[in-house]
Amino acid sequence: MYLKIFTALIFLFSIACSTVVDSELPIIPKPNGTNFKPGKFVCAEEIPIGFEDAGLNGLSDNFINFLGNFPGAGITFGKSKGIPAIQLKLDENSGCEEEGYMLEITPSKMAITSSGESGLFYGLISAAQLLLFAEEEDGKKVLPCCMVKDQPRYGWRGLMLDESRHFFGKEKVKQLLDYMALHKLNKFHWHLTDVPGWRIEIKQYPRLTTIGGIGNHHNPNAEAKFYTQQDIAEIIKYASDRFIEVIPEIDMPGHATAANKAYPEFSGGGSEKHPDFTFNPGKEGTYQYLTNILKEVSLLFPSEYIHIGGDEVHFGNQQWNTDPNVQELMKDENLENLVEVEHYFVRRMADSITALGKKVMGWDEIIKAGLDTASSVIMWWRHDKPHLLDDAISARFNVIMCPRVPLYFDFDQHESHEWGRKWGGAYCPIDMVYNFPVDTIDGDNNKVMGIQANLWSESIKDNKRLDFMTFPRLSAMAEAAWSNEETKEYQGFMERLKEMIKLYQKDNIYYFDFFNPEKTKEPAGFKK
Repeated sequence: MYLKIFTALIFLFSIACSTVVDSELPIIPKPNGTNFKPGKFVCAEEIPIGFEDAGLNGLSDNFINFLGNFPGAGITFGKSKGIPAIQLKLDENSGCEEEGYMLEITPSKMAITSSGESGLFYGLISAAQLLLFAEEEDGKKVLPCCMVKDQPRYGWRGLMLDESRHFFGKEKVKQLLDYMALHKLNKFHWHLTDVPGWRIEIKQYPRLTTIGGIGNHHNPNAEAKFYTQQDIAEIIKYASDRFIEVIPEIDMPGHATAANKAYPEFSGGGSEKHPDFTFNPGKEGTYQYLTNILKEVSLLFPSEYIHIGGDEVHFGNQQWNTDPNVQELMKDENLENLVEVEHYFVRRMADSITALGKKVMGWDEIIKAGLDTASSVIMWWRHDKPHLLDDAISARFNVIMCPRVPLYFDFDQHESHEWGRKWGGAYCPIDMVYNFPVDTIDGDNNKVMGIQANLWSESIKDNKRLDFMTFPRLSAMAEAAWSNEETKEYQGFMERLKEMIKLYQKDNIYYFDFFNPEKTKEPAGFKK
């Protein structure tokens, strides 16, 4: 059955609650199991972390450095100089999965146990949020005693950032990674190449950045901006310290205009509206050129995946009808139409990626390209074609759900907004983000790896608007990805969000205030 995207959301009443109530801790995403116990834990000014396994020293350091990036947090973590307030324990027999954890709060300490370091990190994140948002007694933070046993609903909890259309830079990416980690998101999908600009240094082909890096979505003559391989290595390390995997996207065979500006000999042409939009699938040299690029990418990114796009090729493949190389390919390979040419190209490049020891990712246009389902992952994005989700699952692909509505964060959040996108009048308010997916998928649910929000940047020209479109929908998406359906409850989330917003304010995040929408000025952007 098709996944139902649009649901009537009726809000019966709003409730007021204190920062900590008997049934809910101030944690986003909401833990999947909490049992409260008598007593309370009173926090010292500094919270020492202790551990028996010396291998956890790096984890502790990374967490302390991570939390230091949130100004005004009001709590300090340090290494244990005596009896630790937080005790970390790595136990493969704990009953926790790799990303799951147990957090026990007693009157004397907090204990975090997991079978994996990522689980311990997420346990520390939960402890940090409890301390950030705790009530105070006599000037000291106080936590209720409880046992939290938690693990994520989905293994893939992702955010995609498009930096081809507008370039935001290393420090903004790091801030996004910090907030991803704070919300227990674990996959950063980095859209680095497209029509307006090529943003990743490829040493074998330097003109990709010196020429292809010129311009952005609204100014084709803007100075070249891109990430050096050293920059990318730095960001990958930063993400890894926060248990976030960085997945690069190198778009092909369409969305190739920036690359074709730099190396026109590999262009397959385009259309009047989308010139030089494609690589040329009829030239053998194209495949070697792109494979050489992917070799550098594969060495730079430790991720097990490389995303090749594969979408919207029909926007600009009309010149394939007259290109002699493409026509010869069609004759030699008995390809009947341009869609078959497109699929031939995708299979060739997928073979290259597999030979590099990686798995292929692509948008839902590649479902019928004839790829090996064991080494390929589909991102379902066309919400108006829900049958494609079923098609991918039926074909035995692993699937990530990122439909335009409600998970494209370049879409408007409120009916009054005018700079983002809408689809037939539909936009993506926070309640719709939170309630995705609205019901279970019939069939093989274990083929769904998780969900992802996508930040396309046609209308996002600066950091202020990037913040506005991201926050606080990121909090809602994180809870949708982590918390089980029976755990989620929208009104409780909105109460906890009030505490998270205080952190946004301290960090000068220009968020959209869903509680007072008329008071939040929408930053100007660009019409798509």
